[in-house]
Amino acid sequence: MNVLIIEDNQDIAASIYDYLEALGYTVDAAGDGATGLHLALTNNYDVIILDLGLPAIDGTDLCRRLRHDAHHTVPVIMLTARDSLESKLEGFKSGADDYLVKPFALKELAARVKVLSERINRAPVSQLQIGDLSLNVETHEVSRSGKSISLNPTLFRLLTFLMQNPHRVINREELVYAVWKNNPPDSDALRTHLSNLRQVVDKPFEYSLIYTIRGFGYKLTDKYAND
Repeated sequence: MNVLIIEDNQDIAASIYDYLEALGYTVDAAGDGATGLHLALTNNYDVIILDLGLPAIDGTDLCRRLRHDAHHTVPVIMLTARDSLESKLEGFKSGADDYLVKPFALKELAARVKVLSERINRAPVSQLQIGDLSLNVETHEVSRSGKSISLNPTLFRLLTFLMQNPHRVINREELVYAVWKNNPPDSDALRTHLSNLRQVVDKPFEYSLIYTIRGFGYKLTDKYAND
């Protein structure tokens, strides 16, 4: 796997570089936004690890240039010391795929790099299936245990994203951006929509698929079906 690190803190960059290289990855590094953007545009990477606060070009602007100017689809994990909702949403709006707040464990970063690379490079699938829950992205048909489920567009987008990322804890900010993109609703909207989704996807059936992981986010899984 080829990974680009764009990080101006030399100690952090060196730690990430050494850790990923020990895992067998091919790693390049840049200490400022301008150099990082040049490397990103002239080489092929599986994942870019991008610091938010950079000299020359900051991480948000760099990611936006990759996505909107160069139409580059390489997965981007954004690193930042800013953990506010506004900062996270700004990162997702610029085109970041994942978000990790400093300080972080290198093991977690490496796991996210691996998962993101596999998820992004996986061929698109129109028919999603988790346990007895089925969703067709193209026809918008949803069913569980053979029973048809009717969802409005917002609930359909929410369920689709959860099913595209099964068994993974997804934080609130990532879900909000996946469903509403650049027009996030008020702070209680996600909770309300998740409650409505549970009413039709979980409540009428024998076991639940949608779980709240307190303090971290939400996940859709059937691993507890037989517990």
